[in-house]
Amino acid sequence: MNGLRADRLDAEAQVFAVLRTLTLVGGVAALLIVPLRPEHQLHLAPLLVGFVVYKALLYLVLLLWAPRAREVFLATLAADLALVFLLVWFTGGGESHFYLLFFLLVALNAHYFGPAVGALAAALASALLVLANFVGLPAPWAHVGSRALLLGLLGLALGHVAARERAARAQAEELHREKEAAMARLARAEQLAAVGRLSAKMAHEVRNPLGAINLDVDMLAEIVRDGQGPAMTEARDIVREIRDEVRALAALTDEYLVAARLRRPKPEKESLNDLAADLVAFLQPSAERQGVALELRLDPGLPLLPLDRAMVRQAVHNLVRNSLEMLPHGGRVVVGTRCDGDAAVLSVADSGPGVDPVAAAHLFEPFFTTKARGTGLGLSIALQIAREHGGDLSWRNRTEGGAVFEIRLPLRGAGDD
Repeated sequence: MNGLRADRLDAEAQVFAVLRTLTLVGGVAALLIVPLRPEHQLHLAPLLVGFVVYKALLYLVLLLWAPRAREVFLATLAADLALVFLLVWFTGGGESHFYLLFFLLVALNAHYFGPAVGALAAALASALLVLANFVGLPAPWAHVGSRALLLGLLGLALGHVAARERAARAQAEELHREKEAAMARLARAEQLAAVGRLSAKMAHEVRNPLGAINLDVDMLAEIVRDGQGPAMTEARDIVREIRDEVRALAALTDEYLVAARLRRPKPEKESLNDLAADLVAFLQPSAERQGVALELRLDPGLPLLPLDRAMVRQAVHNLVRNSLEMLPHGGRVVVGTRCDGDAAVLSVADSGPGVDPVAAAHLFEPFFTTKARGTGLGLSIALQIAREHGGDLSWRNRTEGGAVFEIRLPLRGAGDD
């Protein structure tokens, strides 16, 4: 039966069940070689049958309710102690050597359950020892008392040691899990670093040819600009498409290069409001072509902040561009600033579809993207820039639809010069 439940009980419960059974089986088997009084021999066969039935039922219960094994073991503790009491009574009472089985049961239960149950088992066993001394041949009460005291010490000491062992084992397992997670993160970081170096090299190699292509496209645009007829119209459309593709590729290569060469900030006292206003003015034409209303909501009381203007502008640009890409058919993007406790907050809110919950866990991972032509670096770069300034970047989906990203920058050292 033990083999049948091996896949249901944990290893510790299996060992405990087997050892507890062997303790009682050994005690019952010893009755066959120990002289018994005639009145006790009459009860030997029923005792053996009862023991077999009890153990069979116990194993059946464990098979059916393996997740409740601890409760089952605890509930049958008294039955096991009672069985040992019968063995002690049958073999002489206080003078019986079978009292040693009490020590085995107390030790097993203290180790499995801990000091509280160990002390309870010792108290019950001590009470049964006293009872056996009354109903059988009496031993000196000093012997009975010393046995009871030793049972209590055994239950408490072994239970305490077992509890400390379990705590140490749990801590070791937790440390092992943390180590495995850290190793996985390190491997991922090394992989991303290698990909980043390769991407930067490729971007650098592509950038110069793109510049040459862009110049050629400009020259070609001049040639076909004033041409007449359907062929020239088609040529102008083709040139426009080529220019758009070149600009898109240039933006991609720039993003790879920014990620690979992200420097330490050189902060100076700057106005976050002016930075946001300049960026919105720069992106306004692009937003209007998409049918997107790009708005500003600035806190006029925001003080000057120690920040690297170029880097923070890059971070905000990435956030606004990300919002615009979520609104290909028009919508609204609001860039705002405010004070929030000891931080200045720059927010970018849009009326798009919001962040997919599946993608949310990987949102700031380098190279993770849900866009067909995205690099997966925009949000990662923005987060790095925010943290380089002692701040952070967070996001949330809005109840009214869309998402809002917030860069928090510390106000320490802020103020008007």
